[in-house]
Amino acid sequence: MEDLFRSYWWLIFPLSWFVFGGYQSWLSYKANRDTLDLIKSYAQSGREPPPELLAKLNKRWNDGDEFDERPRHRYRRHRQRTWYQVVLFATLGAGFAYGAATDLYGAGEGFTIVAFVMAALSLASIVSILVDRAPRD
Repeated sequence: MEDLFRSYWWLIFPLSWFVFGGYQSWLSYKANRDTLDLIKSYAQSGREPPPELLAKLNKRWNDGDEFDERPRHRYRRHRQRTWYQVVLFATLGAGFAYGAATDLYGAGEGFTIVAFVMAALSLASIVSILVDRAPRD
C-alpha cells in the first residue's frame, strides 16, 4: 500500500484542484440561490428589484468586484497571438526532434509524434498572427 502512495503522490494536486473547483462552484450556486430568493421576495411584495440585483444574477463568476466597471473574463477567447508562441513551439519541436533522432531514453517514436505536434502548433501560431494582422475590409 505504501508503494501506491509513493508512486502516485502527485495525484494530490489535480485532486485538490478538482475539490477546490467543486467548492467554488457550490459557493457560487449558494450566492445565486440567495440572490434569486431575494428577487422572489421583491416580486411577492409587488416591488421592482434593483437593477444591481438582477445584474448580479447575470454574472457567471462572482468575483466580489461589484464596484469595478471593467469587464472581467475568466477565459480570454480573443487573445493576442505573439511571436513568443511561434518561438516556443518551434524550440520545443526542435528539442523533441533531436530526441527522436538520437532515440533519447529509447522513446524515439513518441518524441517524433510530439515533435510533429509542436511543429503544427508553431505553424498554427504563425497563421494566427498573419490572419490577425491582415487588413480587414
